[in-house]
Amino acid sequence: MTVKEYLINKMKEGTIHMALLDPDKQDGREAGAIAKKMKEAGSDAMMIGGSTGVTNENLGDTARSIKEASGLPTIHFPGSPNALSKEVDSIFFMSMVNSTSPFWIMNAQAGASFYIKKLGIETISLGYIIVEPGMKVGEVGKADPIKHDEIERAVGYALACEMFGMDLVYLEAGSGADRPVPPAMISAVKKAVSIPLIVGGGIRTPEAAEAARLAGADAIVTGTFVERCSDDYMLRSVVKASRGR
Repeated sequence: MTVKEYLINKMKEGTIHMALLDPDKQDGREAGAIAKKMKEAGSDAMMIGGSTGVTNENLGDTARSIKEASGLPTIHFPGSPNALSKEVDSIFFMSMVNSTSPFWIMNAQAGASFYIKKLGIETISLGYIIVEPGMKVGEVGKADPIKHDEIERAVGYALACEMFGMDLVYLEAGSGADRPVPPAMISAVKKAVSIPLIVGGGIRTPEAAEAARLAGADAIVTGTFVERCSDDYMLRSVVKASRGR
């Protein structure tokens, strides 16, 4: 079974939770320990990536450690085309569709495509939509973030992603955001598209996770929260609220 098939099958059962770890924030040993803890909490998959500081070496080390410690599928969530590893199970082959730079919309992907094919990494196409505040990823990707009241604009980008044939669409408020994507925007996008919807950024409480799930998110991603939270009960609570089960 491919990672894409695994994710789609899981989403048919209900909203899934994916934890995101930045290889530049902890070594492989610590990443493995976190992944084991997240699997026990109920996470369905592990994403690996960051906006800066990711290398072939720390990406591969993190992927290996996560798989050995948890057995969960690993998905590279690339912050640039400069780091790739055959150790990951798959990669979100993503376009930041509301970037103001052609580099992040298509040029980076074209440059990396040869190496991804050579390494034999499974690709999962993804339309990446940055919502305010956008944080570091929006800054690095030169995004024109969608404001919280620009719901029609968000729907337009999401529909375009589906019409381009992308597998998934992702509404991203940015790692460490003080405000998550508003439920009204999630709901409007979910009603407009037939491809799965991922939501992430600024989700650090059970209430925020539940709000995203009830609004229609098919997958909820938590990253900074997972890396910083030392309260296992809170971790489990956020994952449970994300999945609703």
